[in-house]
Amino acid sequence: MAGGDGPTGMRARCQVVVIGDPGTGKSSLIVAVATDSFPEKVPPVLPPTRLPHDFYPDRVPLTIVDTSSRHEDRLKLETEVKKADAIVLTYACDQPQTLERLSSHWLPELRQLEIKVPVIVVGCKLDLRDDQQPTLEQVMAPLMHEFREIETCIECSSIKQIQIAEVFYYAQKAILHPTAPLFDQETQTLRPRCVRALKRIFILCDHDRDGALSDSELNNFQVKCFNAPLQPSEVVGVKKVVSEKMAEGVNENGLTLTGFLFLHALFIERGRLETTWTVLRKFGYDDEIKLRDDLLLNPTFKRTPDQSVELTENAVEFLKRVFTSFDIDGDGALRTQELDELFSTAPSSPWEDSTYRNSVETNVVGGITLNGFLSQWAFMTRVQPQKSLAHLIYIGYPGDPASAFRITRQRRQDRNRQRSQRAVLQCFVFGPTNVGKSALLNALIGRPYNEAYEHTKGDHYTTNIVDQIGGSKKTLIMREINEESVSSLLGRRDALADCDVAAFVYDSSDATSWKCAVDLLLDVAAHGERCGFEVPCLVVAAKDDLEPDPTCIKSSIRVCTDMGVEAPISVSMKLGDIGNLFRRIVDAAQRPHLSIPETEAGKTNKNYHRLIQRSLTIAAVGATVAVAGIALYRVYHVRKQQSGSS
Repeated sequence: MAGGDGPTGMRARCQVVVIGDPGTGKSSLIVAVATDSFPEKVPPVLPPTRLPHDFYPDRVPLTIVDTSSRHEDRLKLETEVKKADAIVLTYACDQPQTLERLSSHWLPELRQLEIKVPVIVVGCKLDLRDDQQPTLEQVMAPLMHEFREIETCIECSSIKQIQIAEVFYYAQKAILHPTAPLFDQETQTLRPRCVRALKRIFILCDHDRDGALSDSELNNFQVKCFNAPLQPSEVVGVKKVVSEKMAEGVNENGLTLTGFLFLHALFIERGRLETTWTVLRKFGYDDEIKLRDDLLLNPTFKRTPDQSVELTENAVEFLKRVFTSFDIDGDGALRTQELDELFSTAPSSPWEDSTYRNSVETNVVGGITLNGFLSQWAFMTRVQPQKSLAHLIYIGYPGDPASAFRITRQRRQDRNRQRSQRAVLQCFVFGPTNVGKSALLNALIGRPYNEAYEHTKGDHYTTNIVDQIGGSKKTLIMREINEESVSSLLGRRDALADCDVAAFVYDSSDATSWKCAVDLLLDVAAHGERCGFEVPCLVVAAKDDLEPDPTCIKSSIRVCTDMGVEAPISVSMKLGDIGNLFRRIVDAAQRPHLSIPETEAGKTNKNYHRLIQRSLTIAAVGATVAVAGIALYRVYHVRKQQSGSS
């Protein structure tokens, strides 16, 4: 696309590419609009023609690109249409075969090239049109039905200067105020994303929260969007139009949401798309009906790899109020319908991605609990802070969005200060296949043990709030790391930067499983030592309901002692016996200077650095003593000379 968005969402410039069969009047059309005259001679292909910003009411400059339809120029034509913001597709009114080639060649060709921009079909040489030919409406109705990308159709004459300026006016209008994102031509209804955006705008303008826009609120809306107030008679007229067509569109308090949406559908049906687009852009939406990027730049979330983003208390309290207001049945959980309603002012639910699916605590009927709701927001903020920011705005976070977020201290600083201040902690869960990693993650969110084994593919996360001794609460995110994905993960230098604590799970009844877990522990420890992102580690002996392997017991004690980590924590997911495992994981993450495993290479390196440091210290002390000795000798020498002379 050629044009970038300006600060209010309107494009800074537009580019229209003119295509069509040879001899249909492409070049003459361009010259005619630029010079208000018909050219006697035109070159085969014109250079790009620029119409100034004041040529059309929207005051956006327009560049028109001519093309050749010769076979040898096909590659250049493809390049140009892929850069277009809109296509003007021409045929000649006096050459029926050029009209037929629209559906047999040109429009299918654009689809094959995956061109997704509006198309304006233009019948040139209107002055040569036979009066016996079918009307434009008769010819174009079936074509527009088959090819929905056609925005409009128009006939013109370059030699007679008939509707020349209108051709490119409609092309620019299709770029600046496109129909497709707003309205479904087939069903004749507003598109869901448009409805969601207009609903958010309605709620923002309904200051007294009575479900209707009063005369005063309607007037404030009009001034904000169009810089002009509504006269009392105009307010009455608007409500009358709505009430005559839709009784529920107006009530005693004013214009309802139903009426507000009806008005915009009416504007669009009557070709006044610029009205709805003006409203959307005034409230920060772009051409895809999402909040513009420039509205999501504060805060910037600039941070080092071992810093994370968290919600502030202000944001958490706001989310608690939102949860309560949408928990219509008061059961302490949000059912699917209630959650859909909560996010009905956003383009879509932010939790539709597989990353967030089945990741939080729910009640018996699948409703997300308050803990689950807050944990999901904390999780999204940790892994996709920009998305969290956008959706806080979509659901109506009051005040400065920057007040909703904070950047944590670096983990290296936490380790030096021997305490983490983080409210949200992430645990990477390593281990060989079929040891119960998924069962461990599911236990965090209260899901029952499932006997059937299913290999985890892709990312698997769960998150919940963990109560600590003393009454404090921390949000724990657990991320399952598949055995086969470990090498690619550790191939990144900052792989462990976002990890607050790591858990290594093995089957306590299987010596092979234990050996694999040890190898993983060594790999992770070595990576941390090498890259400077050491993490506290815990070892979890799963399947405690089975007979333990004696070699595992002996070896685990030796390995844990040698590497400086705690002895394995025994759990049985099948029996539901996990004790205080999650509290211990959180506790390890909060004390980042402890439980950090050391490899033999790491110990050697540390001893080497200690030796160097000790040598430097001794050298420094020796140098200090030598300097002091020289100074004392000089004092003694001076005094001796003074006593000799006296």
